Amino acid sequence: MEPDLPMNKLGSQPVLLGGLIIGVLSALPVISIANCCCLWIAGGGAVAAYLAQQQSPDPLSVGDGALTGALAGLVGAGVWLLVWTPIHLILTPLQAKLFSEMMSQVGDIPQPMRMWAEGMRFGAFTLIQVTIGFFVMLVIGTLFAAIGGMLGIAIVGRRQPPAQAPQPQPPVQG
Repeated sequence: MEPDLPMNKLGSQPVLLGGLIIGVLSALPVISIANCCCLWIAGGGAVAAYLAQQQSPDPLSVGDGALTGALAGLVGAGVWLLVWTPIHLILTPLQAKLFSEMMSQVGDIPQPMRMWAEGMRFGAFTLIQVTIGFFVMLVIGTLFAAIGGMLGIAIVGRRQPPAQAPQPQPPVQG
């Protein structure tokens, strides 16, 4: 007999799809702004929980929703890393060029501000930035995706039908 692991009960497709939503939408430059309130992360967790509920013949508990969301958050952190890194490798030189053009058109800037701006231009993409971003996505993403999974089950989850009281049997006439 196969053990009853969470992935057996919940399925891997909802977790992967929820993680894909979390990772891609959180990595895209303009769209990721909505993640200031963890919208994409919680939404991906809710979608994963909803899809897991649709695949399950039995109602899922809020705990199952939290687990599904948390797993989607873990997947989402990996997807974020895979999507965010190439996007920023491409955009960083473009931003640096744009920044240089802006700086050349601006007149007299105080030296401390110019040094700060130059540091921003050259330090736009670093291994430290990627590492910190990944771990923030891993920890915060997993937490908020679990919350999204709980909300997803609480809002759209199927309810267990109430148990019916046994009907009294009429006395047997004999």
